[in-house]
Amino acid sequence: MTSPIAPRGLTLRGYLISLWGVVWREGLRFVHQRGRFLSALVRPLVWLFIFAAGFRATLGVSIMPPYETYVLYEVYIAPGLIAMIQLFNGLQSSLSMVYDREVGAMRILLVSPYPRWHLLVAKLLAGVAVSLLQVYAFLLVAWFWEVRPDSNWGYLTVLPALVLSGLMLGAMGLAMSSLFKQLENFASVMNFVIFPMFFASSALYPLWRVQQSSVLLYDICRFNPFSHAVELIRFALYGQVEWTSLAVVAGCAAAFLIAAVIAYDPSAGLTARRGGPGGAA
Repeated sequence: MTSPIAPRGLTLRGYLISLWGVVWREGLRFVHQRGRFLSALVRPLVWLFIFAAGFRATLGVSIMPPYETYVLYEVYIAPGLIAMIQLFNGLQSSLSMVYDREVGAMRILLVSPYPRWHLLVAKLLAGVAVSLLQVYAFLLVAWFWEVRPDSNWGYLTVLPALVLSGLMLGAMGLAMSSLFKQLENFASVMNFVIFPMFFASSALYPLWRVQQSSVLLYDICRFNPFSHAVELIRFALYGQVEWTSLAVVAGCAAAFLIAAVIAYDPSAGLTARRGGPGGAA
């Protein structure tokens, strides 16, 4: 029996099997790349253990939502470090798309009878699943450092926010990966995306402090989608919803995903003008 969302005789069960196949492939790749897991933890832990300790005295955080009292600086930056893990993972996952296209491995996926939007969504969900493992590993280490939410329920309430922010950052990486055909080009551009998004956000300092020093930088941080991902995670850790951030993250996730689907469509996207997704550079 076919489903309305499974045309041309493709069944819903077949869609789920192909989704699981892509997720399983990404999971195996992650398991075999132990350095990727360690590097994903080293970056935020360096900020948490070293930079936060040094900046604690100079960057105290006043009472502000969702905090009901003064908090240590390392507690404040924890949501930003979580979002940084997802940002790095989203772009690294998309980096594998560039690699697969460069070596021709993507052709194996593209001969599948399932539509490309389904393969892209499956790839995106696989990347989000991997990022969740990295985030909760970081939260476990942070727990021993006494950087934790007020209630253990925060580890559960933050899960939807992590999924949504992971979808947005992963979809952004997918859309970017369609612009590059060589691994070296995409890897270099990652540095021009990750660090500006991270530093020009509310990940390391409250925006009201930024506004005191530079109104222009404050506006950049305020319109940065990464800032809203950070705030969505920050409030979710305390069982609250930041509705503006929720709307921005959801809207950006949809926009980036639509852009990626169009870009990878050989009849309408950028790949049509570049010789196809599996073509030579």
